[in-house]
Amino acid sequence: MSISQSYDQLGRRRQLLKKRESLVYSFQILVDLLLTTGLLYILVDIKVGSVMGEFPDNYRILLVTAVLIQFIIYSVYGVYRRAGSLYQGCYRLSVAWALFLAVLVSIGFVTKVSESFSREVFLLWAVIGYILQMVAYAVMYRTIGVLRDYFSDRTECLVVGRGRLAEHLWRSVNSNKWLPDTIVGFVAYNDEYVDENDRREKLNAPLLGDIKDIKKIIDEYDIKRIYIAVPLDQSGHVEGLHVDLLDANVDLIWVPDIYAMKLLNHSIREVGGLPLIFLNESPITSTRTGIFFKALMDRFVAISALLVLAPFLIAIGGIIKFTSKGPVFFKQDRHGWDGTVFKIWKFRTMYLHDENAGEVKQATRNDSRVTPIGAFLRRTSIDELPQLINVLIGDMSLVGPRPHAVAHNNYYDDHIESYLLRHRIKPGITGLAQINGCRGETEVMDKMRQRVEYDVAYINNWSLWLDIKILIKTPLTLLSEDIY
Repeated sequence: MSISQSYDQLGRRRQLLKKRESLVYSFQILVDLLLTTGLLYILVDIKVGSVMGEFPDNYRILLVTAVLIQFIIYSVYGVYRRAGSLYQGCYRLSVAWALFLAVLVSIGFVTKVSESFSREVFLLWAVIGYILQMVAYAVMYRTIGVLRDYFSDRTECLVVGRGRLAEHLWRSVNSNKWLPDTIVGFVAYNDEYVDENDRREKLNAPLLGDIKDIKKIIDEYDIKRIYIAVPLDQSGHVEGLHVDLLDANVDLIWVPDIYAMKLLNHSIREVGGLPLIFLNESPITSTRTGIFFKALMDRFVAISALLVLAPFLIAIGGIIKFTSKGPVFFKQDRHGWDGTVFKIWKFRTMYLHDENAGEVKQATRNDSRVTPIGAFLRRTSIDELPQLINVLIGDMSLVGPRPHAVAHNNYYDDHIESYLLRHRIKPGITGLAQINGCRGETEVMDKMRQRVEYDVAYINNWSLWLDIKILIKTPLTLLSEDIY
């Protein structure tokens, strides 16, 4: 057998192992699907079927639709694929079920078929289905925990390193009941200082010695696995340690300290049996299904809001037109996703004035250029509502980093290291920075730097639920004194 054939078989074994590990998660989703569809069938049979004599066709369609939507939402949201406590799992399940019900209600509203379904059946299904899933999840959580504790042997582990990453690794591994590993202590590598007092004081995670004593420590504590957690500039120790411990019969795991760098939506994946570390990736490319639902929500909310607010928007436009000379709308070039330039729509809030080419002066407190009605529109953020048009045509999203003028982008790019990371996702009407008070003029660099930090945090932690929370919180922040 050739080397390439052996390597291919090894890759297949690894993939097969991962598939077996994912069976637990697939089984949990399958149980939920059976519980919810079975409950719906029973409720319809009792409340509706007994009257009509057979299972109605519209409920058959609802059953199929519910299975597809619930499977997609639970899979995308990762209800059962993330480790955590029972409370965290119940929280994720609650959010996913609420989102599932909201999608069904939205579909019923848009297609105008909601009247053909029993409200009593839907409410009973929503409440009882939620309770059944919670009970099933709690039972499976406890059962799987007991089985893993019974069949899994604890593995004594060691961490090479004493820095922030090493201590974070110790806390994460020892607090995770799903892992059989137990870290018994640390070993300092050659460039670290070993203090006898440190050994005595850190009783919960002791420093066991220097790397030159590592073989003695392995024998003394019966170590079976070693985590190497050293900074990237000390990664040369990895190869040497690997060679030195070839005869020690221990597993070696390298934990590269990638978090010392500026990361964006980072992840670790496998392709052809090779580990890939994504240091910088746009959510547009890494979570296509989630982005699809984000775009769907954007379009649905935008068109609904424009239809509902149309009389109000027309009235505002009329006031602007009759109180000052100039167009109703203000349009300006802004940088969007992937650095593309688009025209942003806003209600005009200033008198017509000239600006130097390539220069965009931000509005300041008591700015003489702002019209009386413009001051009110800015104060209430009503001037931003025309951006729903940008959302509808796909230039913007409801939630995302606020787009800045091209001239401002060129300036801040030279002064803030991670500024352009904001362009890896669509800009938004509101965002994480805005609900945390980052509004108004950025007269000092630290204010813009803080906004960028919030924007990067939003991209790194993006989820559909985070968008919904930001949308809910946005109206509560419109009374900030920094808006002008």
